[in-house]
Amino acid sequence: MLSSPRAAGRKTEQFQVSVSVAPAAKVTFKLVYEELLKRHLGAYELLLKVQPQQLVKHLQMDIHIFEPQGISFLETESTFMTNELADALTVSQNKTKAHIQFKPMLSQQKSSGQQDTVLDGNFIVRYDVNRTSSGGSIQIENGYFVHYFAPEGLPTIPKNVIFVIDKSSSMSGRKMQQTREALIKILDDLSPNDQFNLISFSGDAAQWKPLLVPASAENVNQARSYAAGIQAHGGTDINHAVLMAVQLLNSAKQEELMPEGTVSLIILLTDGDPTMGETNPARIQRNVKEAIDGQYSLFCLGFGFDVSYAFLEKLALDNGGLARRIYEDSDSALQLQDFYQEVANPLLTAVTFEYPSNVVEEVSQDNFRLLFKGSEIVVAGKLRDQSPDVLSAKVRGQLHMQNITFQTESRVAEQEKEFQSPKYIFHSFMERLWAYLTIQQLLEQMVSASATEKQALETRALNLSLHYCFVTPLTSMVVTKPDGREGSEVAEKPMETNRENRHKNFYLGTSGKIANDPGRAGPRGPLNSPRPYPDYLTAGESVLPDMLAPSVPERMIHGMDLRAKDVPAVASDSITGRLGERKASGSSTDLPQPAKTASPPGTTAAVPAPIQAPPIILTLPGQSVDRLCVDIKHSQGPMNLLSDPDQGIEVTAQYETERAQFSWIEVTFKNPQLQVRASPEHVVVTRNRKNSAYKWKETLFSVTPSLKMTMDEAGLLLLSSPDRVTIGLLPWDGPGEGLRLLLRDTDRFSSRVGGTLGQFYQDVLWGPPAAADDSKRTLRVQGLDYSATRLLKLDYQEGSPGTEISCWSIEL
Repeated sequence: MLSSPRAAGRKTEQFQVSVSVAPAAKVTFKLVYEELLKRHLGAYELLLKVQPQQLVKHLQMDIHIFEPQGISFLETESTFMTNELADALTVSQNKTKAHIQFKPMLSQQKSSGQQDTVLDGNFIVRYDVNRTSSGGSIQIENGYFVHYFAPEGLPTIPKNVIFVIDKSSSMSGRKMQQTREALIKILDDLSPNDQFNLISFSGDAAQWKPLLVPASAENVNQARSYAAGIQAHGGTDINHAVLMAVQLLNSAKQEELMPEGTVSLIILLTDGDPTMGETNPARIQRNVKEAIDGQYSLFCLGFGFDVSYAFLEKLALDNGGLARRIYEDSDSALQLQDFYQEVANPLLTAVTFEYPSNVVEEVSQDNFRLLFKGSEIVVAGKLRDQSPDVLSAKVRGQLHMQNITFQTESRVAEQEKEFQSPKYIFHSFMERLWAYLTIQQLLEQMVSASATEKQALETRALNLSLHYCFVTPLTSMVVTKPDGREGSEVAEKPMETNRENRHKNFYLGTSGKIANDPGRAGPRGPLNSPRPYPDYLTAGESVLPDMLAPSVPERMIHGMDLRAKDVPAVASDSITGRLGERKASGSSTDLPQPAKTASPPGTTAAVPAPIQAPPIILTLPGQSVDRLCVDIKHSQGPMNLLSDPDQGIEVTAQYETERAQFSWIEVTFKNPQLQVRASPEHVVVTRNRKNSAYKWKETLFSVTPSLKMTMDEAGLLLLSSPDRVTIGLLPWDGPGEGLRLLLRDTDRFSSRVGGTLGQFYQDVLWGPPAAADDSKRTLRVQGLDYSATRLLKLDYQEGSPGTEISCWSIEL
């Protein structure tokens, strides 16, 4: 029996097929798929679900990357990798190619002491390519070409941005808290050359300032205070709020307060449908489009699933922007920040691609309103039969105050040959990529088209979908039962929500497969009777697919440069081991211990206070004294705990003396440029302006050439590399709970290390024990004397519940 339920998640689309298998029968499942990897904040990302749900005797995952431009960086990340499994992962790389292989043995797949698999999670590959002065590259294969365009080194165009924030009653609680948190962070990221304003709305709308204001430190601080005070109440009047934003920009333009060559953006965040003022979605869309009149770009963020996403999508696409779903989760604030980072740095406006008409027959969309830093524009096209040996292209655009032209050439014969050699490339992928982009852009145009235009666009998109066997909102895939059994199941394009799908459905039948040719489809089935396309799409319906899932097995990845060959479905677990062992620099057994006391007969002994874990334990290299326990008694504002310019490491933190714990600890690396911020709630890793949130005790294994980042089931996060100090972060839940900092391999600190803790890795002098009390001595660091006392403390470094140690304790 076959079935095909479908679902769409945050990063995945699921097409499921189940089949009954006879006992002891052998069944082979082969899945081949295509995906265009989109460059997001400076990197391509491939996400693989690894979930076999059982031990697998022969399990192998191979990922091949081929980039003629050259691979600039490569990293892998996993949510299931253990130290044992890490031995099964190999990464090899040269200038243009990389091979990642994961081949765990049965013994490595088993969870500790059990027969269950530890493979249950995600495996992620991130990489980028070298960029040329021409801004892009052209790849050619089988009469089709793909042009990738992402220029580097361009200055950012100053922007005028208005944030329109929904503060209706439905935003109360966690949503409002996360929105305030994200908005405050976004305001900090504004460039001094930007201008901005804030509008908060419910049943009515209010401007923070009457005009656009420069993003000076003073104005940003005032805006932060305003954002922190936004409270949720009332209904939702989207029409009035957006029109107010347009009027603000119009006024600034009329009064010549908007510098020439700047980019103007409106960013709308809402979590619901309009309930006050103008509530008809079609009229709101018409009002906003007429008011903006092509002058500004509108970006719409839908918070949660109560909002009409299709309404926001059309509102954005009508006005040169895009819509994005913000998922209600612990990382909602980070999702908002990431979206802002995508549009925070415009590089070019009015971008157009030009190809010789005697060479190129057809192209996908070749003009774009904006190009943002870290993104990429992809144009695909078809060459004429008698094309010359060289394909040339020009890309024109506007910088802040001038026009610019990029020129690129590609030799057809060389390109054709280059893509024939790697065996893992499925050919004709550029033709299918051209079709994919064309269909996607036709679907976008349908959102804003008139009824007459919509029919023509729909017909062309449908014909292309049927010809190339793509599952789209206009087509579905029929899965037929084997062995000539009657009946078939339909797999439709998954939608973002479970609300009723009111798109037209045309069923594409694949009634059989030709023997020994699993990638070739049989005859097409009949078309289902079309239903009328509504003038206004119902809530939750998006006509823009994130990925067009093919019904014919093939695979398309960033110009087919990235290939996962015979990738089995695998799964993942957490890191059960720890990286490295704690160095022992001496024993405490020969050191003075606190005297033991006994209670007199007939008296009740006082219950001693539980031994606490200190905020910080330091192991000092080259000292006979093994450990130093540091208590922080005085702290105002963020502290610079460690700074070593030679190591490229800085550690800052905020310590709350009243609660006797860190509220956050932040580790910054210069190479690779990466920041890790730990709070009691979670860990946030920022790389290339992109934020990734990880819950404590959620296993993590991330490897780059210069940094290894792991987190095990106990929550120990270790940041290490072969020639650096290892930094650990831990959410301690024993006595004296809170964040804890660990340092290992401290002999690698340079002579220039500094900071509140770094000073103890300079010249440290111990005075002799006090004559009256040998549990006390003096510690001299950089001319300052600290009193040290031998005390019993809990060692948190190996996790809860901790072990009792005797250490020298000092107060800062």
